[in-house]
Amino acid sequence: MKEEVLRQIQEIIPKERILTKLEDLHAYSYDASFGEYLPELVIQPESAVEVSKILKLANEFKIPIYPRGSATSLSGGPLPVKGGIVLDMSQMRSKLIIDRENLLAIVSPGIKTAELHRKAEEVGLFYPPDPSSSQVSTIGGNLLENSSGPKGLKYGTTKEYVIGLEVVTPTGEIVRTGGKTVKNVTGYDLTRLIVGSEGTLGIVTEATLRLIPKPQARKTLLATFERVVDSGHAITKILASGILPAAMELMDNACIRAVENFSPSGLPVDAGALVIIEVDGHPLAIEEEIKKCEEICHEVGATSVRTAQNEKERQEIWSARRKVSPAITQAGPTKISEDATVPRSKIPEMMERLYQIRDKYQLHLVVFGHAGDGNLHPNIITDKRNIEEMKRVENAVSEIFEAALELGGTLSGEHGIGILKAPYMEMELGAAGLDLMRKIKEAWDPNNILNPGKIFPQPGQTKVVLTE
Repeated sequence: MKEEVLRQIQEIIPKERILTKLEDLHAYSYDASFGEYLPELVIQPESAVEVSKILKLANEFKIPIYPRGSATSLSGGPLPVKGGIVLDMSQMRSKLIIDRENLLAIVSPGIKTAELHRKAEEVGLFYPPDPSSSQVSTIGGNLLENSSGPKGLKYGTTKEYVIGLEVVTPTGEIVRTGGKTVKNVTGYDLTRLIVGSEGTLGIVTEATLRLIPKPQARKTLLATFERVVDSGHAITKILASGILPAAMELMDNACIRAVENFSPSGLPVDAGALVIIEVDGHPLAIEEEIKKCEEICHEVGATSVRTAQNEKERQEIWSARRKVSPAITQAGPTKISEDATVPRSKIPEMMERLYQIRDKYQLHLVVFGHAGDGNLHPNIITDKRNIEEMKRVENAVSEIFEAALELGGTLSGEHGIGILKAPYMEMELGAAGLDLMRKIKEAWDPNNILNPGKIFPQPGQTKVVLTE
């Protein structure tokens, strides 16, 4: 970093919030994916004004800026692939206001998602987006990646709950989009454009979020199946019956075994798959719905169906699901996490394709995910130091993406594109669609300052590269 640039930064940000030591830079060089890129500098801003001044300076000196929350991204979202400055937005957490009368929350980007959940529920309200990393992930990161979680099936994804933003643009202007009203059709919907833009179009410095009344009651069941295909049929048949569960989660046999090895939870290790189904709403209605779900699971061949009889049993069921990610990491040092999403009716076929890919490349591949909305999470457990195996992983990941698109699906349901899926963007959107996105990026960010190297494929890049 040039001395003149550092001097000007120090006029904007106090020294204690500017990190230059090598050990600090290494701490900001990775996220929950597998890449590592060293930034030149890390800054911890505490206000929109500070962010604005830093971005204006970055445009003057053509320095890449990488916004970062808690770095739980699984697609390389905050990785500083071109060096430059990492903006640690997790320090901006001064505001968490629950407006009960208007069913709103006004929050700083560094507020943790679970903290918002707790504050809303204290006054009988509910913020449905619930990524598995909610205990550590920040609202700002969730918004820019459009992270959602299990409850997306019934309640929709994060973008449905963002109605207003304070944003610093790539050129350093502070703007507000949307507002506090649920209905707003004034001009272009810039709020929706920014949500899910992966930090390429703006940095969120405040968000206005829609809350809903907390459901009165909920019921949860766990059903096991001899074959994965049967679990898929149970999911589609329940949805076709007119019941819309709050969540429908799938774990295959490899996940079940991993959880039992990691922390015994009483799951049947000989089951081909299990499905967790949760319904919520009026107490009388959910009693009827959970019984119907039980009946359908039995009809399609479930080997066991167990409905939680109290909150303790319910938490035990969900605890097993939450253990999947930490459990499967015990099998190898590198975890490649994908989230290819297909139409619900194609879940059984996609599962078949995934296992064919697993066997073809002789890899440790496990599958779990939000099966109710077709959002599957195939994970490959490997070791990035094994170059030969990583080459097989590259080919397998490519085929996973291709399979999802062939079945009418999408590259990502919630993890984002980042650096891993960029080569496949044209395959899904077409050349004209991708070019339109590029034009938006160029218009908003003429100097390509904000999170460069993400979403768009590099010239000549046609497939994922996990090794160099």
